[in-house]
Amino acid sequence: MPDSATLIVAGGGAAGFFCAVNAARLNPSLKVILLEKTDKLLSKVKVSGGGRCNLTQACFDIAVMSKSYPRGGSFVKKAFHRFFTTDTIAWFKERGVATKTEKDGRMFPVTDSSQSIIDCLLKEAGRYGVEIILKQELCGISRSDAGFQVQCTNGKIYESTYLCIAAGGYPKSAMFNWLTATGHTIAEPVPSLFTFNLTGGMTGTKGHPLTALMGVSITNARVKIMGTKLETEGPLLITHWGLSGPAVLRLSAWAARELKEKQYVFTAQVSWITGMNEIELREEFQQNRILHAAQKITGKNSYGLASRLWEFLALQSGVTPSMRWADLPAAVQNKLIRNLLFYECPVKGKTTFKEEFVTAGGIQLSEVDPQTMMSRKIPGLFFAGEVLDADGITGGYNFQHAWTSGWIAADTIAAMSR
Repeated sequence: MPDSATLIVAGGGAAGFFCAVNAARLNPSLKVILLEKTDKLLSKVKVSGGGRCNLTQACFDIAVMSKSYPRGGSFVKKAFHRFFTTDTIAWFKERGVATKTEKDGRMFPVTDSSQSIIDCLLKEAGRYGVEIILKQELCGISRSDAGFQVQCTNGKIYESTYLCIAAGGYPKSAMFNWLTATGHTIAEPVPSLFTFNLTGGMTGTKGHPLTALMGVSITNARVKIMGTKLETEGPLLITHWGLSGPAVLRLSAWAARELKEKQYVFTAQVSWITGMNEIELREEFQQNRILHAAQKITGKNSYGLASRLWEFLALQSGVTPSMRWADLPAAVQNKLIRNLLFYECPVKGKTTFKEEFVTAGGIQLSEVDPQTMMSRKIPGLFFAGEVLDADGITGGYNFQHAWTSGWIAADTIAAMSR
């Protein structure tokens, strides 16, 4: 391949940037141009993890890690054999960005600032001469004598030997038309990683009564989509609009297509207590009747629940403020047990967080080689990141897919262009 070989990377996010800087580093004779459709670079990196950048997950078993991708698990499993979490951590460490692990496995730069990641990538781009051009949105790709002719919405045309599409996800299938025109197939895009909006429920008011507890968090709850087998466990947060937190975000990822079909109208079942089953809970209630006979039920609870939540569930079950354990009627007890283990919340709609939002769907994975990230249909055309039909749950998994796919594309292009 002559020294004049050129790579165009479409997309200035994590995957595109990682592809561009690594391709330029691995083959210094390769001219690398990065085109970004907006006037901002690495925007998701900047806001991820509340501005701290949750760059990966501290999971070092490929088989286990790949199970956290509702779509594309087998694809990323193959890719991870080429570039995994250990490689991501080492890559940033070698460039002065040390990382730390939090209790839930999320990994952040020790600076607790996403700017550390951004500065590192920008420095690499400068070091290896990556040309960055903003406000350049692709709208057409065609073959040329050089390799590819890339057309942008502003009328500009670029020529390249290789092309890596890392343009992120699109909310509507029609927005992929410029890619389907190349002969590729698109898995319909649907939202993923969103929170659940609760309806008025039994009160008939605008908000569900549970939302009065906004700000209350549960360390570990089980959330299930009624009528399906889909459920997750994890931290849960009650907000002024409904249910949020890692458990809900993960569930929304696994149920992304099913919930789209339901038009986001369904019933979520919450178990506020995950450490015991119904039989065990009944036995404990019997013990409470004896050991705490004179205590008010709405007082302390031994289940680790916030006092506001415990009191709410008790009152919703028919417990009066002055009722003591010795006086708990069987019918009220049954309802309280049910509310603790099988609390039903009517959901109508979703709320997306800009920093978490991911689109499930994209280029069909069967049309891309996970060992190279090159199209199986068009030699020299590569894909990386969210534009592929692979997405993970919350916790750094989507960034790891971005780093992995970006690096593999870069390594392949660098080798082909030498």
